Amino acid sequence: MNKLLLVLAALSLLPSAAMAKSIANPPTAAQLDAFYAACIHVAPDASVLCKCKEDAAPKIIDTDFMGVVIASIKGKPLEAKYYDAYNNYIARSNQICKPQYM
Repeated sequence: MNKLLLVLAALSLLPSAAMAKSIANPPTAAQLDAFYAACIHVAPDASVLCKCKEDAAPKIIDTDFMGVVIASIKGKPLEAKYYDAYNNYIARSNQICKPQYM
C-alpha cells in the first residue's frame, strides 16, 4: 500500500503533458490549416508561435474542440461551458510553445 501511495504521489508531480492520453480524434489536417490561417491573421508577426500551437493541437485537443478554438480565434464569443477547457488548452499550448517562442 505504501508503494502505491508513493507511486501516485510521484505521478502527481509529473507535468500533465507527460501523463496525457493520446487524443482519439485529433484535429484534421484541414482544421490545422484553418487554425494556422486564423492565428496568422490575428497575429501576423507570430508565425513561430502559430506553427508551434498548430503542431501542439493534436496532442492536447480533439476535432470537436478544435472547432471551438478556431471559432474563438476568429472572434466568436466563447460559450461559458467551454471556459475551463479553453483555459486549459491555452495554458497547455503555452507551456509547450513557450521555449520555442521566447
